[in-house]
Amino acid sequence: MNLASYFAKRYLFSKKSVNAINVISGISVVGVMVSSASLIVILSFYNGLEKLIFSMYSAFTPEFRIEPNEGKVFHADTILFNPIKTDPRVSAYNEVLQERVLLRYGDRQHIATIKGVSSDFIRPTDSLLLGGRFELERDGEPYAVAGAKIHSALGISLEDPSRGIEVFSPRKGRVNVLNPAEEFTMRTIRPTGVLAYQQEFDELLIVPLVFAREVLDEYDQVSAIELKLVPGTDAAVMQRQLREKLGDAFVVKNREQQNPTLYKIVRSEKWAVFFIIAFTGMIAIFNIVGSLTMLVIDKKQDIAVLKGLGATDDLIRRIFFYEGMLISLIGCVAGLLLGLLFCLSQLYWGWIGIGNGENLITNVYPVSIRAADFLLVSTTVVLVSAAIALVASRLSIRQSVRLS
Repeated sequence: MNLASYFAKRYLFSKKSVNAINVISGISVVGVMVSSASLIVILSFYNGLEKLIFSMYSAFTPEFRIEPNEGKVFHADTILFNPIKTDPRVSAYNEVLQERVLLRYGDRQHIATIKGVSSDFIRPTDSLLLGGRFELERDGEPYAVAGAKIHSALGISLEDPSRGIEVFSPRKGRVNVLNPAEEFTMRTIRPTGVLAYQQEFDELLIVPLVFAREVLDEYDQVSAIELKLVPGTDAAVMQRQLREKLGDAFVVKNREQQNPTLYKIVRSEKWAVFFIIAFTGMIAIFNIVGSLTMLVIDKKQDIAVLKGLGATDDLIRRIFFYEGMLISLIGCVAGLLLGLLFCLSQLYWGWIGIGNGENLITNVYPVSIRAADFLLVSTTVVLVSAAIALVASRLSIRQSVRLS
């Protein structure tokens, strides 16, 4: 039996002559418990928000986007891409033609990006629409869905079907000094909906691919190919195989690589909050110092007896070190259980709500419980507690020397 741990357990659970020591020890346990529970709750709630945001992003973003490594366009109807079209792991194969254009609606003008998509384009859910509906073609007539910024800049009215958006694009190889208007291709298209999704998509005017080809005067090449995979497909393996097949001439981007800013912002916010809460929790863990100091005062006679029996300073130091670790471990385990119960209650009953609104995807705060978070919190608490308990035990030995 470890003599130091035996004495530490006896000292922690035995009655003290001064009741304040029990109170301080209890406060230390509660402080560690609250810190651990709050870390688990914060991480789980951020996991839920992260999962919700990424699911919204995934609902409108393909698993892979193939772009040329050099230049803006490339030929997609080649023997290099034909096998990808027929790959059983690909559920949607969308050819995209994308370029900057000038938009005019009434007396307002705005420069934006036109995105022509084929029939396999991934359509967003209604919750991502600010107004109208997502419809790009009806009875053979093309329609457009505008981003929120385009809608605001042009003052588009979805209730007025007689007015359309005029799209201007420079003609290839056409220069006319006498009549500059002939240097542009102009087509008119009526809007059917407004997409309010992310800042990246606020500048998009989504149109059928045929319409984009007419405006941009590009009938053979595309800007990118977007792929949606069959559920259950290993995306990492698929991406590696596509890179090997296409070579260095093309770039295969997964969802995170298509929008790295979104992933960085979501993850950096989570870690920033974690470190803030962890730093706050350290203050509560420092109560261990006071608890051990008071315990030394209470057990000064025991310490004198142990030294008389031949106990070394190292043994006394380890006794109080284990005492501090027991306080932190009890608080940490209790905090993890409390945080788990809190997250489970929110997960099943959703008693913490966000609010009521038509554009909200969910009315309750989402929660996602991950085992890695429990490992992270317990490791953080144990390491910080070990450092504080080590310092506190050394101070306790000095205190016992003074008392003796």
